[in-house]
Amino acid sequence: MASLQDQLRGLVYSTEHGDTCPACRNPLAECECADRAEAERLAKLDGIVRIRRETSGRKGKGVTTISGVPLTQAELKTLAKELKKRCGTGGAVKDDVIEIQGDHRQTLKEALETRGYTVKLAGG
Repeated sequence: MASLQDQLRGLVYSTEHGDTCPACRNPLAECECADRAEAERLAKLDGIVRIRRETSGRKGKGVTTISGVPLTQAELKTLAKELKKRCGTGGAVKDDVIEIQGDHRQTLKEALETRGYTVKLAGG
């Protein structure tokens, strides 16, 4: 990790290239930090998609969460849209986890297994 002085001395803007990335010091148009972080996240996954029902912190309302899907952010949003349509409910993608409103574990398990994923029902 760079020292505080090295961080403060870094180039923030250049008239030649415009804004620069503070992490890799490249112009923002050439920055690959986000792509590298996405590749690292996908490499950490074990290939098992986990489906669980959660109610904590949701005022008793249950949601079905799907984690561990080895897809990029854009592909996750597309998958979430298709799964929400299949279940007929709402939901969202937050922190690489798909949230579907209601308890739809079996429906989602069948839908993901037909896509070729290894699925486990986690939690109670």
